[in-house]
Amino acid sequence: MNLHTKTWVQKIPVSIDRAWDFFSMPESLARITPPEMMMRPEGGNAGTPIFEGMKLHFIIYPFMMVPVRWTTGIMKVSKPSCFEDWQLSGPYEHWHHRHLFREIEGGTEMTDIVEYGLPFDLFGEVVEALIVGRRLDEVFDYRRRKVAEILGGGGSDK
Repeated sequence: MNLHTKTWVQKIPVSIDRAWDFFSMPESLARITPPEMMMRPEGGNAGTPIFEGMKLHFIIYPFMMVPVRWTTGIMKVSKPSCFEDWQLSGPYEHWHHRHLFREIEGGTEMTDIVEYGLPFDLFGEVVEALIVGRRLDEVFDYRRRKVAEILGGGGSDK
């Protein structure tokens, strides 16, 4: 399995505490996920901020209306500067997502770093090159726009 890494950076004109409060709530993820993915949280975590060891269960429709169950585990929380989740079960062979926050003049800089790998060796690499890498960019671009709509701002650096 080859690992791939993608990074997205966004400046948000809110305090680091306000950014943390938004991103540390599991239900916020559904709010910033493209509607065609029909992300549905399962398991009753609504209203509970993330904590180390928390498991998040979702059903998503990433491609062609095929439902996928996805479970991630929150493995590290360092409020208000970062949290990390790892896929426990789902479509990837490997998924590690770091959410980093730092205070900057005028607000908060948020950085998402995703390290991922697909199953099926060569076939997985073809799928990554043709579909998955591009789709991840689309999803995070949508997230950037929704975060700007909800929290303000929207400047991004890639």
